[in-house]
Amino acid sequence: MVENLPYDTVRHKAMTIEGYSRAAVQSYWRIPELKVGFELGASPWMFMGTQIFLVTHGHLDHMAALPVYVARRRMMKMEPPIIYLPADIVDDVWKVLKAWQRLDRGRMNCELVGVNPGDVVSLSREHRFTVFPTKHTVTSVGYIVYDVRKKLKPEFQGLRGDQIRDLRMQGTEVAQETLSPLVCFTGDTAPPGLDAHPDVYNAEVLITEMTFFRPEHRKEKIHKFGHMHLDDILDRADRFKNELIILAHLSTRTHEAEARRRLDQMLPESLKGRVRLWN
Repeated sequence: MVENLPYDTVRHKAMTIEGYSRAAVQSYWRIPELKVGFELGASPWMFMGTQIFLVTHGHLDHMAALPVYVARRRMMKMEPPIIYLPADIVDDVWKVLKAWQRLDRGRMNCELVGVNPGDVVSLSREHRFTVFPTKHTVTSVGYIVYDVRKKLKPEFQGLRGDQIRDLRMQGTEVAQETLSPLVCFTGDTAPPGLDAHPDVYNAEVLITEMTFFRPEHRKEKIHKFGHMHLDDILDRADRFKNELIILAHLSTRTHEAEARRRLDQMLPESLKGRVRLWN
């Protein structure tokens, strides 16, 4: 029987964003068209076919399902998955997987790749991601996935195809690489995580957190524990160039309907059509 884990879905241009995120419960996301997922707080059966996951930090609600995901892919005779995660936690995660290997009597075949802020990693010929620092109670990072294209350099535009071919045969590099930020995923973070990289605000889709939203919620305490308040979004309203902004990771001590009412009241018109509160 396939487990009935909750998830929401939204389509943006050629991308389908699927997932679920609730603070202290579980977070898991994927974008099938990019062949990449984010976080492993749970592992829906239908997510198993995604081989690459980018994990922001080691808290249970973001990573507890790693052994389940790895074991399922082995059981289904799929290629071992590749999990990118902060370099500081790789050794401890291996210890967890080896403990489960002894308990489960099945090999935990996977590749754990440690990353640090500033790293750039190729996902495919068309996509790569960069890593940026976020601010949480433990080591944490965010990810920006880019669309990679080759474009003819300006000085060669207008040339005939045979002329371009001849230049290439002579060893001249006629194309230049262009990078377009597609998706930014911050994971759990205080406001400095939003401000850590300019393309956080430029990505077509921004998936970030808004754990708290009530006026009485104390922002200094929220920031201390590595989270954000609605006011942090409002303070940066004029910086968001994103086409879609997904706010997720609501506190379990608050209600989604209340959060939606607060967003309707407080969001400026410039953001209302672009912001989606995630279930």
